[in-house]
Amino acid sequence: MGIFDKFKQGLTKTKKVMDVQLTGIFAEYDPNDTEEFFEDLEECLILADTGIQTTERAMNELREAIETKKLRDGASVKQEFVRILTKIIKVQDTMLLTTTQPSVILVVGVNGVGKTTTIGKLACQMDKEGYNVLLSAADTFRAAASEQLTVWAKRAGVEIVKHGEGSDPASVVFDSIQAAKARGTDIIIVDTAGRLHNKTNLMNELNKITRVIRRELPDADMETLMVLDATTGQNGLIQAKQFMETADLTGIVLTKLDGTAKGGIVFAIADQLQLPVKYVGVGEKIDDLLEFKPVEFVEALLS
Repeated sequence: MGIFDKFKQGLTKTKKVMDVQLTGIFAEYDPNDTEEFFEDLEECLILADTGIQTTERAMNELREAIETKKLRDGASVKQEFVRILTKIIKVQDTMLLTTTQPSVILVVGVNGVGKTTTIGKLACQMDKEGYNVLLSAADTFRAAASEQLTVWAKRAGVEIVKHGEGSDPASVVFDSIQAAKARGTDIIIVDTAGRLHNKTNLMNELNKITRVIRRELPDADMETLMVLDATTGQNGLIQAKQFMETADLTGIVLTKLDGTAKGGIVFAIADQLQLPVKYVGVGEKIDDLLEFKPVEFVEALLS
C-alpha cells in the first residue's frame, strides 16, 4: 500500500466529516450568491478542528482568489481551495535533518500521547533504512518507562542505554552519547519525561539535556520533536504552545490520526505554530507511522 492510500485509509473518519460535506458544498457553488457557500465551508472546517484562526485565513484567501482569478464554477473553486490548504501546511522542511554521525532526535510530549510507541516505530523504520540506532531512556520519572522502551528496542533490534528509575535524565543522555561515539551510531533517539512536578522543573530538565547534547556533540544535527495526540484536537495545540516555551521544537509527530474526525488539526498546527508536521500515526501497526507529505495529505483528505 502506497503512502497516498495509507493517508486515505488513516483519514477515514475525518474524510467522513470533510470530504462528503465539501463535495456537496462545492457542487452547489453559486458565483452570484456566495454567502451560504462560505458559511457552510467555514462550518465544515471548524467541525474538523481546523480552528477559528486558520479557518478565517483559509476563507479570506479563498475569497480573494475567487475575486482576482474570476472563478465561476465549483470545480475551479475547490481546486483553489486545495491549493490554499496545501500552502498552509507546507511549513519548513518536513524531512528529518540527520546528516551527521551521530544525529540526535529528542522526543518530548505529555504522558499518554503515544510517545514511547512513536519512538519505537521510528527506531524500527530507521533500522530498516540502514541506520545504526540507539535509544536513550531519559524518561526516568515515569514508572516502567525504560522497561517499555526496552521492549521496543528489542522489537526494533536496536540498542538502548538506560539507568535506574529516578536517576538523572541528563546523565542517561551523556552515557548514551559516549556509547554512540564508541559504537559508530548514526541516530540517537532520546525519550524524555512527559510530566514533572511543574513547568519550571520540566523546562530545567529539557534545558539540561539539551546543554549536555550541545556540549558533547556541538556539531551534531538535532531534531526536537513533540508528539501530539490528534484525538485531543485543540488541546494538543495548547500543549504544543506550552512546550514551545520550554523547548526549541523543530517539528510535530501527530499520533492516532486514524482515531479522530478532527484531522483538520494538522492545518491549525502548521498555521499557528509555524512548525512542520514531520510524521503522522495512522494505525497500530509498526509501519503505520508515516513521513508527512503535505500534498499527498491534502489530496487524500479531499480526493
